[in-house]
Amino acid sequence: MNSLFLTVPVLLPLLGGLLILLLKFQNDKNRMIFTEAVAVLTSLCVFICIFSVGPETAGVYSFTNGFEVAFRLDGAGKLFSVMVAVMWPLVLLYAFEYMAEEHRLNVFYAFYVMTYGITLGVAFSANIVTMYVFFEMLTLVTIPLVSHYGDHDSLFAGRKYAAYTIGGASLSFMAVVLATVYGGAGAFAYGGSIAGDYDPVLMQAAFILGFFGLGAKAAVFPMHDWLPTASVAPTPVTALLHAVAVVNSGAFAVMRLAFYVFGADMLYGTPAQIICLVAAEFSLLFSAAKAIRERHFKRRLAYSTMSNLSYMLFGFMLLTPAGFVGGLSHLLFHGIIKIAMFMAAGAFMHSTGNSYIYEVNGVGKRMPVTFICYTAGAFSLTGIPLFCGFVSKWSLMTAGGESGTPWGIAGVFCLIASAFLCAVYTLSISVRAFFPVRGKDRYGEDSDVKEVGILMLTPIVTATVVNILFGLFSGGIMEFIGSIAAGII
Repeated sequence: MNSLFLTVPVLLPLLGGLLILLLKFQNDKNRMIFTEAVAVLTSLCVFICIFSVGPETAGVYSFTNGFEVAFRLDGAGKLFSVMVAVMWPLVLLYAFEYMAEEHRLNVFYAFYVMTYGITLGVAFSANIVTMYVFFEMLTLVTIPLVSHYGDHDSLFAGRKYAAYTIGGASLSFMAVVLATVYGGAGAFAYGGSIAGDYDPVLMQAAFILGFFGLGAKAAVFPMHDWLPTASVAPTPVTALLHAVAVVNSGAFAVMRLAFYVFGADMLYGTPAQIICLVAAEFSLLFSAAKAIRERHFKRRLAYSTMSNLSYMLFGFMLLTPAGFVGGLSHLLFHGIIKIAMFMAAGAFMHSTGNSYIYEVNGVGKRMPVTFICYTAGAFSLTGIPLFCGFVSKWSLMTAGGESGTPWGIAGVFCLIASAFLCAVYTLSISVRAFFPVRGKDRYGEDSDVKEVGILMLTPIVTATVVNILFGLFSGGIMEFIGSIAAGII
């Protein structure tokens, strides 16, 4: 099949979102059917691309000589796009129930669906210019989602999100330009595409700016503060944006920059690598410590997301195949884990009207499925065997140890410390839910709190089952990721 077919799953959600705005559905059922149909059809197109489209590059539009929007599907793009294609229709089911009583739903679902197409544009990008264009479009289509409620906190969160992510785009622009000038129009090529007579110091400076600029969406310190603030957004937004679309796009973009544009050979052992490694290590510990202090349920998970994104950045910046495997596997597995945990937190907030961790006391007996799934995610995120989080965290720690560098070994100790902190800030919520201190149970016999409906439970349970299956049977997916890290696919 012609590689131009890659434009179909990118454009379909954009057109679908525009139609939602134009048709202005007044009937909730019709809007739900249309929105889910667009998402499912887009996912089907993604899978057709995975199995039918070859590795050729499809040029879409050329700005000028050397700056081109083009799509290409390689191993890394396949992994990211499949992850998005499976999760998006599921989380839409969750959104239908969660948002049922909210207002401005045509606007919400229009931008929610558009975000799907833009995220696929990031996954399918064939060069750094294309990725940059879709990366910034991702900011623009998600600002209305972050600020959806329209109150003071939501509008402030939207402004902060825009400032950090657009500011990050400005930082990374130098890397985009230099990569395009010196790197064959910035085309993604395993091992790097930059060649010719260039200034190594200038290139290292450009990479550092690119790391922190693109890493703003991955909430690397000090570009992180937008992420916990954005947790005021509706839970269907935070579940996807904080677990898949925005934050994983940030980590994915840094991976592309390191391995497919600048190249590990250019960066390995340089001050640029050390600066970025230290930033990732500090960021993962700093955010884990902040998570322990946080008392708001979703903000605690947001700090946890920041910590785990820096796990990925640490793996990528080791600039070794083993680090690549660890970072890419954690990008996949953390998305599965965290989307279930965010949806569980949202289910609690939706059912009880409460938002803080002390308000969880005793709710486990009222919402057992939700909090069993949350606890499975907590075990996985901590790195307990038999869950997928153990697989990726073990890969990251072994990669750090095998690097043989002081910075890699220091990262192993940071990962261990962060895992301990993770156990404290995630499992303490489960303990409160199922084993409240006597007299502190907030949900006694007269409580009317109950489990959420099937539309919200289905994606939570599905993500939890996948979490366990990948923990038990990770061989196939890790072999696939290993082939990507080796440059085979």
